[in-house]
Amino acid sequence: MAQDAAGVVQVSATAGARIVTTVALLIAAASTLGAQVTPPAPAGRGGGGGRGRGRRPMVVMTLTSPAFADGARIPERHSQAGRDVSPALSWSGTPDSTASFVLIVHDLDAAIGNGTDDMLHWMVWNVPGAARSLAEGIPQGAELADGSRQISGTGPYYRGPAAAASGPAHHYAFELYALDVMLEVPAVGASPPATRAAVIAAMAGHVRGKAAMVASYRRAP
Repeated sequence: MAQDAAGVVQVSATAGARIVTTVALLIAAASTLGAQVTPPAPAGRGGGGGRGRGRRPMVVMTLTSPAFADGARIPERHSQAGRDVSPALSWSGTPDSTASFVLIVHDLDAAIGNGTDDMLHWMVWNVPGAARSLAEGIPQGAELADGSRQISGTGPYYRGPAAAASGPAHHYAFELYALDVMLEVPAVGASPPATRAAVIAAMAGHVRGKAAMVASYRRAP
């Protein structure tokens, strides 16, 4: 497992199959940032807003979904075999310095690009800093009404899991990043891998908090 300068975890298909907890994702991100990990803020209050010398600490936030728990199976409704609608997500414990959020959903067990990347199922960036949730069934479109931008490996929309029934279950990481800036990365004009790389590069040095959950999926026989 390796991490890039933004603290985004990059996992090979082989290593990804062994990752089933969010702890490894959070520790890896903190290590890459060289930041002190701050526990989640009390309900109703942000964290990491204090001033000090050096790098500000990265806050560990909480990410949940009413559709499935961390470590559980993703329901058919949110898969390509079902209705292929994005799951509702909510988060808490955000840093006071948050200007925007980035959500990255990717298949840890589906290597692409000669094994240098994995399958992107959804990336949403420039989610407003005041937001604390994403509703179920986010509509298609490169730019949403609140200014958020989105892509997946195949277009400007959520792409549900689709691991074949003939193989093992795949593990899907849902990673939420709190940033202290908005990102000037367009959702159109470049390939999905290039756009993903541009967003991750723009995140470098601006990650102030992170939350993650991992769920699994395999088509029914």
